Amino acid sequence: MIRSIVFLSLLGLSTGCAHHQNAPTAPTPLPETGWNAQYDQRYSPSGWPEPLYADVYTPTTAGPHPAVLVAHGGGWTRRSRGDMSDIAETLASVGFVVMNIDYRFAPAHRFPAQLHDLQVAMHWLHDRRQALSIDRERIGALGFSSGGHLVSLLGVVAGDDGALDQPWGGPETRLAAVVSGGTPSDLRKFGDGRLVEQLLGGTIDEVPDAYHQASPVVHVDSDDPPFFLFHGTWDMLVPIDQATDFHATLQAHGVHSELYRMRGRGHIASFLTSGSAIEAGARFLRRTLSPSNQ
Repeated sequence: MIRSIVFLSLLGLSTGCAHHQNAPTAPTPLPETGWNAQYDQRYSPSGWPEPLYADVYTPTTAGPHPAVLVAHGGGWTRRSRGDMSDIAETLASVGFVVMNIDYRFAPAHRFPAQLHDLQVAMHWLHDRRQALSIDRERIGALGFSSGGHLVSLLGVVAGDDGALDQPWGGPETRLAAVVSGGTPSDLRKFGDGRLVEQLLGGTIDEVPDAYHQASPVVHVDSDDPPFFLFHGTWDMLVPIDQATDFHATLQAHGVHSELYRMRGRGHIASFLTSGSAIEAGARFLRRTLSPSNQ
């Protein structure tokens, strides 16, 4: 827990360099608790195209607890859940069960394979809710960059019985809250981007339907969970209009959305110095995943 608190405190020094739009009038208290970890837990079903693993963190206090599914960044092509370990530990230290996952990479696995991985991870959490002492009605998700894209997409398509909700989705994949940073929310704006082409299998002219389907912003409706978006104002890789447009679309559909602008940060810097955003996101999760909100 000490390591997590140090991470939260040191990276939170930049709070004054952020603007929190639609913030609550008073901060939500965060509890402090110890936690235990189970590493390298296989969550993918038998026969899945490749075995996938997660690190699972559980608070030492009595449950049932809210839970958070965590997905790393890396342009859908690289990196690992290790990038999110400090964030996962921080969330566990304030009372969440945390499932920090790996997922399949493009171009070997094209979209929607990555979304399917998150969907089976949600089923895994539900199947083990008693062993992990999880309140199944209080499961949120957190991701950054490509991980932010995936948790956002999961949040807006889960349980709607649409094409992306089949065959691995369903009601058990619904999220109660989403924290998403540096999020590519509209892939149609990246029509000539190499990483997006690897994910979707071509340019927007070649596979326009894939760009449409893979864009969280086009799936927003009034039944979606509340969102907390954080983004660097100097992000050139994923420009901030990806966050502002998504935020505006959520609000236009009556979905609660908070936008945390990290001033003067690029894409990588907004992750490496994300402590204040993670703290604000953790408070958002505590508030939205409280029993009184279910």
